[in-house]
Amino acid sequence: ETVLSDVGRLNDMGSFDHVTFETEERVTAAPGSNGNATQKSVLVTFYVRERAMVSKVIYHGDYRMNDRELSGRSGIAEGDPLSEFAIETGKRRLIDYYQEEGFNQVSIVASIGLPGDSNAVVFRINEGPKERIDDIRIEGASIVSESRLKKVIQSRGPMMGIMSYIGNVADMKKIDADVNVLASYYHNLGFLTATVGRRIEYDPTGTWLTIVFVINEGPRFSIGDVQIVGNEYVTEESLRRRLELKSNDVFSGTKMRKDIGEIVYGYGELGFIYAEVNPKTIMRDENGIVDLVYEITEGDRWKVNSIRVEIDGEPHLMRETTMLNLIEMREGDYIDRRDLETGRNRIERSNLLETNPTIAEPPDIIVKPLEGSLR
Repeated sequence: ETVLSDVGRLNDMGSFDHVTFETEERVTAAPGSNGNATQKSVLVTFYVRERAMVSKVIYHGDYRMNDRELSGRSGIAEGDPLSEFAIETGKRRLIDYYQEEGFNQVSIVASIGLPGDSNAVVFRINEGPKERIDDIRIEGASIVSESRLKKVIQSRGPMMGIMSYIGNVADMKKIDADVNVLASYYHNLGFLTATVGRRIEYDPTGTWLTIVFVINEGPRFSIGDVQIVGNEYVTEESLRRRLELKSNDVFSGTKMRKDIGEIVYGYGELGFIYAEVNPKTIMRDENGIVDLVYEITEGDRWKVNSIRVEIDGEPHLMRETTMLNLIEMREGDYIDRRDLETGRNRIERSNLLETNPTIAEPPDIIVKPLEGSLR
């Protein structure tokens, strides 16, 4: 098993095309035995085939970008192992970078070798035009204004005057993501069957485009039944008192997520700190009615066994005592999820410990189950 792991580590280095091994059992005289006793050992031999190394990297046709930026994006540099997979991955990264910058028609051909230099890597780039957004239109929206929907998406059209070339690069990945953002926005408002598409219209130059988002709102759904399943320790009545969404209300994703949080916190106050709630929406045959089901996995109920303070650096008794005073939990209590979060916030705001993640791990309260413990 160790030898096979070593083969894997050698392959992970990326410097070899092939790694194999052989083992040979040996019998030798045991030390200090004067030849009267023997010992067995195993000789392990690893056979590797080294990859060639990249001699140079050439970017040809990058008129709007510089070699230094492209080198950082591709991840291919002189002296790296010559790998077709790494070069293809670098090509994909370069295409992604160009498209993020608005060069949506870019094409790149990657090749290995030049006359007199078989280890050179060449990226031949056809950048195409840099595309910008001239206008954004939204069709089919009746319940929400176009101006409001434009604030929801990330894509932006040109500003006035000299600002017309700032912030309006046509990033197709961002545009496609905006389609999902608009669909989610409508679903959150209760239009659970709403669909969103998009259409791109180019001007005669092929460099300025208009994005048209096409929305099919569909019906706005109301709540039919609200069901709670999976609860054993907590009564359904006490859970329902926490819910804001009721039967006959208009469906709201925001309120549903808030209700899920209330159920989770309700369990968390009783020691079920790993309780989970999975919501399901079941559409009825009746138009515009949806049943809401909260599936609960309660998990175990946890108590505080011990509270320890672990501080990297110079230990300080006063600092440890102060930190213990900042949390409300005590040994033997059921763990309260709200108390956990309150304690975290108090410790972070106390200025006793380093909170900058670039310097040290931020302070935290970690729950560690006892080994072999069920709750």
